[in-house]
Amino acid sequence: MKKRIYVDFTYLIMLAASFGAVIILGAVVAPVIFHSDKILVDMTLDHYHSGVLMGEVFHRFSYWLYVVASGVLLYEAAMYKMGQRDAIAFASAVTVVFSSLMFSAVYSPKILSMQAIGVEATQSDTFQNIHMASELDFKILAVGLIVLFIRRLMLLRLS
Repeated sequence: MKKRIYVDFTYLIMLAASFGAVIILGAVVAPVIFHSDKILVDMTLDHYHSGVLMGEVFHRFSYWLYVVASGVLLYEAAMYKMGQRDAIAFASAVTVVFSSLMFSAVYSPKILSMQAIGVEATQSDTFQNIHMASELDFKILAVGLIVLFIRRLMLLRLS
């Protein structure tokens, strides 16, 4: 039981850090990058180049999301095997895994490939739809992470 507390604590830290990263990337980093004209006086980035920078940030963050998805799968499978089954934890874990994988394996690569084509590709309806879907997916990921964190914390307190 003593070793398990370290695993539980590590899992909760991973969930909380991931939630924090999603919030910071969406609410702090993206607005700064896309509104650089208000910060930089001598040099400003156009919307396309700001998007390229933001795309690289999200591309790098995608590697972490693969770790998160794997960690959630392993931990929740272990909890299931140990008989600690909970519908809320299961639903939020599924949400976290699928939204992480959708963002990392589908949306980010598609956005980056369209950016590589050029400005014209990023002004298309297809790009706008993919971008909006990725933003929605990122918000769903944030909700899934916070719900899973809170539920696992509650379940640990009850045990």
